Amino acid sequence: MTSVPLFVNGEGMRGGSVHHSIAGHRFLGEVTTAPRYRFYSVGDRFPALWPVTDDGRSVPGELYDVPLEVIRDAFIPSEPPELELGVIELHDGSAALAVLLRPEAHGSPEMADISESGGWRAHRARSATSGGGDE
Repeated sequence: MTSVPLFVNGEGMRGGSVHHSIAGHRFLGEVTTAPRYRFYSVGDRFPALWPVTDDGRSVPGELYDVPLEVIRDAFIPSEPPELELGVIELHDGSAALAVLLRPEAHGSPEMADISESGGWRAHRARSATSGGGDE
């Protein structure tokens, strides 16, 4: 089986609701993306990366070594339909697979820009202490 680096930045991370789909695979560490993305909360249900050419930020997440078959058969089916598989740039210039917001979902009224939040976990912790909802 061919394995590839998979970047996760939401519920795929350790402790997240879809982490089970990749939990048995090698954890490569905590990483950040290159500063080429905006980071959104979609209805406070899941996060979404959106590539930009200007005013991008680095987004924290986790990197795993995952077989393509597992990504196809377990990981992608557990992701929200607003997301799709793509290739991103990590802070060190390397590439990894990740889920990105589908173009047709961009601009949804449910979206809130959380690029300055410090990541999904920090956003969720802040939401929990402030009574929920997006900032």
